[in-house]
Amino acid sequence: MSQPFSRFSHPFDVARHPSLEPEVKRAILASWASDRSAVEDHPALRKPPGANRAVPIDDVLEAMRALDEDAGAGTPLQ
Repeated sequence: MSQPFSRFSHPFDVARHPSLEPEVKRAILASWASDRSAVEDHPALRKPPGANRAVPIDDVLEAMRALDEDAGAGTPLQ
């Protein structure tokens, strides 16, 4: 996948994807959280190359926390 994040419109689409490995989900979400994906003049937004729209960094971080909590609980994200 050259730009896996471009397939998703929201961080929870990544976190809830049924066939992605947790490591891949974390890598995609980390790329979204990166300052390289920050929207110029709107530091609270992230828009990775190829993504359709920007999302709040808070949504990215929440999806990452949910993924981590899921890994600790051993239950799938809803």
